[in-house]
Amino acid sequence: MAPSFSAGPIVLIGAGNMGGAMLTGWLKNGVPASSVIVVDPNPSEAMLSLIRDAGARHEATPPAGLQAGVLFIAVKPQVMDAVLPPFRPLVGAETVVVSVAAGKTVASLEKHLGEAATVRAMPNTPAMVGRGVTGAYANARTTDQQRAHVQALLRVSGPVEWVEAEHDIDAVTAVSGSGPAYVFYLVECMAEAGRKAGLPADLAMRLARETVSGAGELLHQSTDDASRLRQNVTSPGGTTAAALSVLMAEDGMQPLFDKAVEAARKRAQELAG
Repeated sequence: MAPSFSAGPIVLIGAGNMGGAMLTGWLKNGVPASSVIVVDPNPSEAMLSLIRDAGARHEATPPAGLQAGVLFIAVKPQVMDAVLPPFRPLVGAETVVVSVAAGKTVASLEKHLGEAATVRAMPNTPAMVGRGVTGAYANARTTDQQRAHVQALLRVSGPVEWVEAEHDIDAVTAVSGSGPAYVFYLVECMAEAGRKAGLPADLAMRLARETVSGAGELLHQSTDDASRLRQNVTSPGGTTAAALSVLMAEDGMQPLFDKAVEAARKRAQELAG
């Protein structure tokens, strides 16, 4: 079902990778292009073509004389303090602010935009192919209708998981927001290990890529949890069991992931400023 948007236009701030992925998803899922205003001083030529071909509106600076139904912020957290203040006039009583910037709290957004219904969301880059997952938190000013509206907008790129406490978004950021990079690095490590085992580098990379993407699709389609799928592959005394005895050792993958996720979570907190 296409998202509704009766309270005003969707104003998208930033048309980079994530903003562009969201815009593409909205247009593919029935959001009328005429209801979308993209504000970006320097979008790519590909993004400009998408906006023009769809019939959406592009502005280099915040448009005057309107209030947004949804003010969707898709800029990097490091530039938000400079970018947001001119958008304050677009925030009205019925506006819901949605931010996908890591670490930036509701309080930091209110500093620039005033008190408003606000959702902090953390999608991830598979949103670019419609296979993302988004964690979201809504503040107390957000109505059920606004939350459902935001849910529909976020859902175009994949499932949406809501958390009740704002600080949990930092953990979501560390697990799923940054998570695709961990998986891509896993592919790099598998390929390099294959090369060291004697395979040509390009073959090792192809094997690693297809193995990880195929395993991900199996996980996506299966009703079994990850541990069951792992056990299904592992024959007692076999090659997989030998490898897992290393990966699942006390100094194996789990403590490394614990440290990595905690480092990402702490960095998200630091970005709050």
